[in-house]
Amino acid sequence: MTKTALFIVAQKGYQPREYGVPKKVLEDSGVEVITASKKIGKCVSSNETITEATISISDVDVSDYDAIVFIGGPGAPVYQKDVEAHLTAQEAINRGKILAAICIAPTILAYADVLEGKNVTVWNEDNKQAEVMTKNGAKFVDKAVVVDGKIITANGPKAAEEFAKEILKQLK
Repeated sequence: MTKTALFIVAQKGYQPREYGVPKKVLEDSGVEVITASKKIGKCVSSNETITEATISISDVDVSDYDAIVFIGGPGAPVYQKDVEAHLTAQEAINRGKILAAICIAPTILAYADVLEGKNVTVWNEDNKQAEVMTKNGAKFVDKAVVVDGKIITANGPKAAEEFAKEILKQLK
């Protein structure tokens, strides 16, 4: 049975390396990657590359996927207070799915209240994101990639390949 991963990107401003590298690593290993966003259609990265969202986050059935992956970038904070994003993350935890987030996207998981007591990392160059994590009950670890159970977090584009390999390891 083919494993499937849902990548959730911002309609505008997703980070292209954080999307492209894990997508390639997973697809090269036989994982089907589906891209979701607020609405179906064109999504434009921070460097103007384009991908297509084939499903809207409001139509996602978490039980259809083995992993839910939130991609970072300057557009990702649009999901920090998004009810559908929060419900998706909560459902992933409730169903025992892999839940992953890279760059600033782990803050989405923090605001979704799914990181209580978990070790996580996040993009923290502004020294504010680690505070978001700890205020929401997580334990910030200053590393490129942190795995705590089925939750995988990474701190930015340079960690994209290691992040992808951790997701792949959990999918096997």
